[in-house]
Amino acid sequence: MSEPVTFPPLMSGEAAGPGQDPFDLACQKAELGVDAGLVVYQLGTDYLRAALVLAPEVPLEKAMAMLPVCGLGFQNALGALAPPEVAVHLDWDGGLRINGARCGGLCVAASHEDPTEQPDWLVIGLTLPLWPEGDGDAGDAGDSPDQTALYAEGCAEVSAPRLLESWTRHCLHWINRWDEGDLKTLHADWRGLAHGIGEEVSRNGLQGSFLGVDEDFGMLLRDETTTHLIPLSSVLLRD
Repeated sequence: MSEPVTFPPLMSGEAAGPGQDPFDLACQKAELGVDAGLVVYQLGTDYLRAALVLAPEVPLEKAMAMLPVCGLGFQNALGALAPPEVAVHLDWDGGLRINGARCGGLCVAASHEDPTEQPDWLVIGLTLPLWPEGDGDAGDAGDSPDQTALYAEGCAEVSAPRLLESWTRHCLHWINRWDEGDLKTLHADWRGLAHGIGEEVSRNGLQGSFLGVDEDFGMLLRDETTTHLIPLSSVLLRD
């Protein structure tokens, strides 16, 4: 796609080349010291991939809030562009769900894995399938009924470049809210979109009821004997 993409103030964009993965490229650039706010992206005919470089000035465990922050940014962005009946929900680990089915997701990497130390950089990646795998028929949800694609869910009029622009704007809005200490609103809005709270889940070798999250978005998982805290940093992509 050659359609231009415009990013909000404090952000800049760079298109990844053929065969390049925007997330990997963003991590490489972050390691080399690129300024925070860079968005590396790739707009294919059947997918949208993007990665946002950040430099939060807090310990890693608190900086992990950028994952739900960018999830809220995606929900707000698609909500502004898609028909009102399209529902978006967020998995705790960054997965995205559209009308109940999995539809891509967010991932996160950081300069180190020590939850008590401030990271030099943190990168949030977005992967969103636009068309289902296979013949590209929008009526085909793909190989699994639990998997879907954006244009199979009544969003065929949503332009990938406009969605990318909207995502970055809404991410910036929520990053600013987080930076200003508005954690109450962040938690309330995320909880209203969170998938699976109150349900039985398995995570990190544990199984129990997903009660909710702590102030740093760590999962509270209750089994028959105790409540376990699974830190959000456990979902970091590691080398």
